[in-house]
Amino acid sequence: LNIPDTVDLDDKEVKMLLASRLYEKGKLSLGQAADLVGISKRAFMEMLSDYDVAIVNYPASELDGGIINAYKITTNHANQQLFTQVLSN
Repeated sequence: LNIPDTVDLDDKEVKMLLASRLYEKGKLSLGQAADLVGISKRAFMEMLSDYDVAIVNYPASELDGGIINAYKITTNHANQQLFTQVLSN
């Protein structure tokens, strides 16, 4: 990849730009993207906001379904008791 000298980007910045966009599009996992840049997953997650990329990248329809399922589970009295027991251990 040849970037013109007039563009003020170092190698790490180019890798971060590429990795963050590939992660955002679902082409790379968080770990793969972090490895591409050569940093830890935690550091990569912390830097994603600098590139306007969300850490959690799920379609709204999937999130809505997860929230509904979580609600259904916790509204069941037996499951609420089980959940309370797990948390207390």
